[in-house]
Amino acid sequence: MLGRAQSYNSSHTQPPPPPGYGYGQSLQHSQSYRGPPPGADPQLWQWFSAVDTDRSGNWTNFDLDTVKMLMGIFDTDRSGTIGFNEFAGLWKYVSDWQGVFRHFDVDRSGSIDGHELANALRSFGYNLTPEILMLVEQKYATPPATNYGPPPGITFDRFVRACIVVKTLTESFRRMDSDGDGWIQVNYEQFMRRTQAGETPFRVVDDALSSCLPTIISCLAQSCDPPTLLRLMYSPLRIEWPENVDITKQGVEVPGTRRPGQTGHYRNGVWGLTMLESQPYVRTLPDIFELGLKLSKNDPFLGYRPVLSTNPLKYVGHFVWSTYAQVDVRRRNIGSALHKLFTDGVLGGGELDTVGIWSQNRPEWQIIDLALHAYAKIGHANLSVVFVSAQHIPTLLALRQRIPVLRMIVSIDDLTAEVSRILTSWGSIANIQIKELRELEEFGKANNIPPIPATPEQIATICYTSGTLSTPKGAILTHGNLTFSVVTNLHGGLYDDKGVLLSYLPLAHIYERVNELNILCYGGKIGYFTGDPLRLLEDATILRPNYFPSVPRVLNRVYQIAMLAAQAPGLKGFLFRSAVEAKIKRLRETGDNKHAFWDKLVFRKVQAVLGGNIMLLTTGSAPISVQAMDFLKIAFSCDVVEGYGMTETCTTGCRTWPNDPDSSGLIGGPHPCNEVKLVDVPSLNYTSNDKPHPRGEICMRGGNCLKAYYKDEKSTRETVDEEGWMHTGDVGEVDSFGRFKVIDRVKNIMKLSQGEYAALERIENAYLMNPLLAQLYVHGDSLQDYLVGIVVPEPAKFASLVSEVGGVHVAPEDFGALAKAIRDPRIVQAVSDEMLKEAKKAELKGFEIIKKIHITLDPFTPDNELLTPTFKIRRRDVQAKYKKELEAMYANPLASVLSQQVKL
Repeated sequence: MLGRAQSYNSSHTQPPPPPGYGYGQSLQHSQSYRGPPPGADPQLWQWFSAVDTDRSGNWTNFDLDTVKMLMGIFDTDRSGTIGFNEFAGLWKYVSDWQGVFRHFDVDRSGSIDGHELANALRSFGYNLTPEILMLVEQKYATPPATNYGPPPGITFDRFVRACIVVKTLTESFRRMDSDGDGWIQVNYEQFMRRTQAGETPFRVVDDALSSCLPTIISCLAQSCDPPTLLRLMYSPLRIEWPENVDITKQGVEVPGTRRPGQTGHYRNGVWGLTMLESQPYVRTLPDIFELGLKLSKNDPFLGYRPVLSTNPLKYVGHFVWSTYAQVDVRRRNIGSALHKLFTDGVLGGGELDTVGIWSQNRPEWQIIDLALHAYAKIGHANLSVVFVSAQHIPTLLALRQRIPVLRMIVSIDDLTAEVSRILTSWGSIANIQIKELRELEEFGKANNIPPIPATPEQIATICYTSGTLSTPKGAILTHGNLTFSVVTNLHGGLYDDKGVLLSYLPLAHIYERVNELNILCYGGKIGYFTGDPLRLLEDATILRPNYFPSVPRVLNRVYQIAMLAAQAPGLKGFLFRSAVEAKIKRLRETGDNKHAFWDKLVFRKVQAVLGGNIMLLTTGSAPISVQAMDFLKIAFSCDVVEGYGMTETCTTGCRTWPNDPDSSGLIGGPHPCNEVKLVDVPSLNYTSNDKPHPRGEICMRGGNCLKAYYKDEKSTRETVDEEGWMHTGDVGEVDSFGRFKVIDRVKNIMKLSQGEYAALERIENAYLMNPLLAQLYVHGDSLQDYLVGIVVPEPAKFASLVSEVGGVHVAPEDFGALAKAIRDPRIVQAVSDEMLKEAKKAELKGFEIIKKIHITLDPFTPDNELLTPTFKIRRRDVQAKYKKELEAMYANPLASVLSQQVKL
């Protein structure tokens, strides 16, 4: 039976259902028994008391079939029992259904009649015929009792069961009705495969779960239209901020968890530590796609700008879109083809069915990835098949000896007959098949099978770390890891229905993949940039995105370029400075980043750079300056959030609150999916007892964190300890509000010969606030007592400086003149002087001042392997490339240092 808990501490404020609700007034006894009634059988009373845990003097029978169904939903580990976290989800689920029941039980009889049931199902989007409604009512209604019992009609427990069954059967039908004509054909093999694979009502049940039901009731009260109701029914993941949320408790230390050498365990101050098991409706990546498909089946999903001409290269001035339904067909065809090829032995040969993708961001990248999720294939480097853009095929064929298991290359682009002939001939020599994506889709169409059900424990991808300091490691991430990260990203209502995302950050990195999955949950649109960074702003103005995930390297440049307006002479510069000052003051005092006058007069032009429609701007992957964050908040007048995470945590870990006026420079409190603690780093003098704030290495543990690296037990042991804590290598501190801040990097700290520790990445970020510098690599040597740097100047600003120092105008496009200038001691000194000014402004210590620089016009890029895909410096590679220059800066006595010294 389903019993009532005596007490339950939870963040949910709605009380449990009163005893007997849904069974009419006849069961609501007025008396409360303190002992057995006179003459009662003692043994019978003992049995009754064992059931009557709330001592109300009565107990409520709950339909056994409904109990079994609910157990099937919330018994997520299929153990036959439910633990506390599963029970917590079950309790809230039942409580929320109680609210729905109350709404439709308009006569307050404690039961639902046929008319009320029809209204309920119609509001949920199910317009059943009178005949079907009659069948449902007959199946779930209770006949009138002759003496004592529930009222006639459908009681609460049976109402829940009826709604779940109707919805589940409908959605099962819709999935099989691929052409949407209202008819399906199911042969015996398909029927058996579906039933034996566990595709029961318990697995695909009720996407309209707890969090959306109060919203449905509210909309119903306002006579909400049916399409909106249907969207609410399929938006179960939205969890809004509570009213009057306490900003001083963004992270809460769990009592009794402190140990010597570390802080206690910090959890999210609003939602605590959630579990994937408490959200049974979306537990795998295919579940996420199915949710988006239900929300926006015939609406645009993936878009791109086709090429208009190749010489010169031009793109059309609009995006061309594929709908969710069209993408669903393509992912099924691609997935079926791959499954058939692996099953038949054409592909494979390794211990896992692995597939690779080598392409810039484009719709096909996402479609292929969705196909891999749906058909149990894994993205990894030990590859038997690789999907590539056409230009990469020759390179991949040339690397054949390094990829011995490679059997097939699939061109995402269509090939001309001549190119196809040449590549096919080359491939046959290397024993590699060359196919086009459209060929594979046709093959899959002819061999189509339903998607293969996934489990949270199943490997979804092997995603590689950035490799800034060492060889990239393959993080094994499961469906549960990624899904949990996405689900908790939606806490706080930062995303809206049918929002638009501009995809330009590399999909090879987990940050962008999770960003796009976030959008999928609400049936939104993803527009892919042309692939040319110089056209990024053009893409943004055409797409007009609502969401713009970014990285500090991009956003710092936006800030630097925008702030040039502050240096403008006359009224223009005065107005810009006044606008910035007024809005920063307002932000600090009230948390409000909007201003009707200044936004219209000044900042509307800044907002137009990204299309003028941004609702949420996020930054991650590296620290961003306080000044840049504050400016972004006031300039775009939207939610600006800094997140903290890494590949190993599916890019989640901590996040600032958008309503926190003082969050710039911080990474915020813990995500609801994980807990965080700080562990002492004695070698660097960081301890959990430091004042005013505890400091130490940031460690995280939760359902989003990896369990292991692929074939790398040594790195796994170094990263994940016996208690499941992942050691990030970042040094952080936590303030009294439970907000964390990254202050150093354990392995990016250089000990100089005089014993001082220099945090190289933090020093780089300080200097890069000067718009003259496009890129900077700071280098230290433990045998030397000063730092040196490799400088890549920003062309326009550098040309201006060269013109000023040399007395002759030099254009930014005059590469010859600029190449000559970088060897001119006067120019080098002028750049050094500019850097010294920035060092003073940032209050760097004497040993943190860069004493010598080498200027180069060759930028660090992912293509020359000096940057990671997320634009982090590959320190070992930069050091190797500029080994001669670095040694030269240390070879001569420290005589040609910066002309001024900072006394600190």
